[in-house]
Amino acid sequence: MALTLFTRRPAPTPAAPPAARPDTWPEIGETWKPEGVTVVERYYNQANAVVLFYTAAREYDYAIACLGCHFTATRETIRGYQGWYTLEDVATVANDHATTCRALPRDIPARPDDDAVRDRLKKWAAGCRRQDEDVQLRIQHLDLMRLTLQRSNGWIENALQQLADGHPDIVIAKPSKYSGGHTEFYARCS
Repeated sequence: MALTLFTRRPAPTPAAPPAARPDTWPEIGETWKPEGVTVVERYYNQANAVVLFYTAAREYDYAIACLGCHFTATRETIRGYQGWYTLEDVATVANDHATTCRALPRDIPARPDDDAVRDRLKKWAAGCRRQDEDVQLRIQHLDLMRLTLQRSNGWIENALQQLADGHPDIVIAKPSKYSGGHTEFYARCS
């Protein structure tokens, strides 16, 4: 009789159903491909936010953006000269930032509507103006803004042309001296 008392076990309870998981996880930049940008590599920081390095206007000019903190970079200073990052340098800087950044992932920037982008381009062009000379507006100068603009080079050139047509006091368009058929844009001196 003593053996039967010690060999009894309680009836097993049914296993709890697994916790409900969302069908889709929020996008934090792991597969994000914004328009007008070619993502070359992605790194994870210490809190799993994504650090991108990408090209935008020209395939050989690289930029870095952390989707956790607000770190961005396009240029490095070499012997007092501001130069674009090379492929090797940008990979090193992006990796160095990823190993030290502890920012949590943020939501990726939402794609703004066309009017908002045109307004940002107008403010950017007005901010580039100088008192004594016209300043050339190059699309590659927008590389840091390309993740939030999310537009192609052609769209931006068309928007700058519309800005030149509608606001010649801010932006002017001139035919290029160096390439036939290409238009250059300038922020008009104030």
